[in-house]
Amino acid sequence: MESGLVASHRLRLPPLPSAAHAHLLRHRRLALAATPLRLPTTPLRQPAALPLRPCLKPLRAASLASPAPSPAPDNPPKFLGVDLLTLKKIVPLGLMFFCILFNYTILRDTKDVLVVTAKGSSAEIIPFLKTWVNLPMAIGFMLLYSKLADVLSKEALFYTVIFPFIAFFGVFGYVLYPMRDAIHPTALADRLLASLGPSFLGPVAILRVWSFCLFYVMAELWGSVVISVLFWGFANQITTVEEAKEFYPLFGLGANVALIFSGRTVKYFSNMRQNLGPGVDGWAISLRGMMSIVVILGLVIASIYWGVNKFVIDKTSLPVERKKKNKPKLSMGESLKVLVSSRYVRDLATLVVAYGISINLVEVTWKSKLKAQFPSPNEYSSFMGDFSTATGIATFTMMLLGRIIFRKFGWGVAATITPAVLLATGVGFFSLLLFGEPLTPLLAKFGMTPLLAAVFVGALQNIFSKSAKYSLFDPCKEMAYIPLDEDMKVKGKAAIDVVCNPLGKSGGALIQQFMILSFGSLANSTPYLGGILLVIVLAWLGAVRSLDSQFSSLAKEDLEREQSLKAETIETTAQVVGTGNGSLNGNGATPTNGAVIKPSQEPESTASEKSGQQSQ
Repeated sequence: MESGLVASHRLRLPPLPSAAHAHLLRHRRLALAATPLRLPTTPLRQPAALPLRPCLKPLRAASLASPAPSPAPDNPPKFLGVDLLTLKKIVPLGLMFFCILFNYTILRDTKDVLVVTAKGSSAEIIPFLKTWVNLPMAIGFMLLYSKLADVLSKEALFYTVIFPFIAFFGVFGYVLYPMRDAIHPTALADRLLASLGPSFLGPVAILRVWSFCLFYVMAELWGSVVISVLFWGFANQITTVEEAKEFYPLFGLGANVALIFSGRTVKYFSNMRQNLGPGVDGWAISLRGMMSIVVILGLVIASIYWGVNKFVIDKTSLPVERKKKNKPKLSMGESLKVLVSSRYVRDLATLVVAYGISINLVEVTWKSKLKAQFPSPNEYSSFMGDFSTATGIATFTMMLLGRIIFRKFGWGVAATITPAVLLATGVGFFSLLLFGEPLTPLLAKFGMTPLLAAVFVGALQNIFSKSAKYSLFDPCKEMAYIPLDEDMKVKGKAAIDVVCNPLGKSGGALIQQFMILSFGSLANSTPYLGGILLVIVLAWLGAVRSLDSQFSSLAKEDLEREQSLKAETIETTAQVVGTGNGSLNGNGATPTNGAVIKPSQEPESTASEKSGQQSQ
């Protein structure tokens, strides 16, 4: 016995079991032809004498089987105009960046105090330390990281890298520094310095205070590894290009609030050392306190990373072209060959190396003047705390402006601002060093000496350069990684951030060492350093211009792929819904309970009715 609805919307009734009911069914059929039929939400109650239930039961089942309309995929839930899923990613990333930068500020200020103010050491140790210690360790880490990236998952790689940093800083504060007199070869260093001469003060100081130098290198690697590789690599993994353009500049807002508070923290510990009585090692006490903060925040960073991976990220819906793929295993030589052969990666490397050399040419000279002005560790550390706070305030302001710059002017203009700022302030600093003596009477009216004025101008140069780096340079650099494929993103980023960044700083240190040996002092080589700075910044600007055209093209292709994937998803969903409802009507509409279905204009022409008439 046939029953149900056909595609032409006509109601087909089963043949009557007997001729007794033919007359009643004839009148019911004519009534259905005159008025629309409303599908009931509950089973129809029919007279017991009429066998209509075999016909209406399939009708009710088909009506209930129709899928309920699902929310439109183009309208995800939002809060303050931002998708909730996006907020669940951006807020934890901002907290991670806050903690990482808080730690980095403490470590950066502490490492300078340790190596510059240590007995038997000075600011001249920094160029040798960056060239002969920091760079080799950075290269070794890059080799190890590349190998680990091939065998470990991203989560395991993150924990494997960050936990040794946390453990070292805790051990240094509570074990290595209190045992410094026992583990430092002071007598051997004195004999070497006496035999080699005072020109080898820097290399001998590395041996003399080796644990301090190890702390210096680990603090530098925290900036290169934890910030550049771990954090930005994780952010690039879970965000899209559009999300990056919108929120990457804002990551620094919370981070620079941390910079302000961490500067106040360093200032507090500096004042605490001054207030302790004689015979008390105040620096050891404050160091333990600061390293305890570093360890606690390091554990917070790892906890946030675990929470985001556990509760936020959907591994099946990562941005297009960034899911983990089966990629060929490349040797280190092959990986470096790929990096060198890529114009895009070469331009990125130029940006990183140029920044490192440029900032180092000014920074080391400034720190030598800073020690001359503030020889006491307490005064030096206190000034660095104020410097970090001022850097945080300036960078916070630049972060607010950075979002506007990205929106109105694009990637190219934002990437150009940092070298332009560094060039302008660097010229001012070197000019003051060259022509400071004639300005002595004028500076005396303001209560300053040429040395103090050079310290303040150098501080301004570093503040403006770092604020431009954090608010514009870093977001621009990290946005440039997003369109790259997964293999280039992992190994290329490790090579650029971990090797090129120290290479830039070491390159600046090598230039300074050569100038010192050639002209006798940094002061005598100041005009040449200014000329070198000009050449490097011009090369930096050329790389920005080249990278801008390549990034714009790749970002456009990435956006088109994402839009195409979204359109295909919507189309597939619509086809599935239409196919599921095709048994109810012919045009793919989705009737619901209570929907009105109009029967055909000529119901008496159905075959079932004619069969009934013949039977009657």
